[in-house]
Amino acid sequence: MNRQPLDEFKDHVKPAIVSKLEEFVLLGYTDVSEEKLWGFLKNKKWKKTTELSVHEVVRDVLALKIGDFMNYATVESYKTANWFDSEEGKDVLKDLI
Repeated sequence: MNRQPLDEFKDHVKPAIVSKLEEFVLLGYTDVSEEKLWGFLKNKKWKKTTELSVHEVVRDVLALKIGDFMNYATVESYKTANWFDSEEGKDVLKDLI
């Protein structure tokens, strides 16, 4: 099989990604975007893999579970967000002090 870099497959496997996003919506997760899903797959699922076949990419997209994605999204939000810099966080700190 022809193995290619991952980013070249994104347009080819878009129907599988859209199908997975529709599944997430049926389960009540409406905030998951195509970019977030692709980012999860690249940064977590295929972290150590640089080239895959198209059938392997489709398999991984369709096998993705919402729990795996949500765990990743939660950890990423803790890494990037600083709640204390938000207006709500500043108000709470102000009330405590």
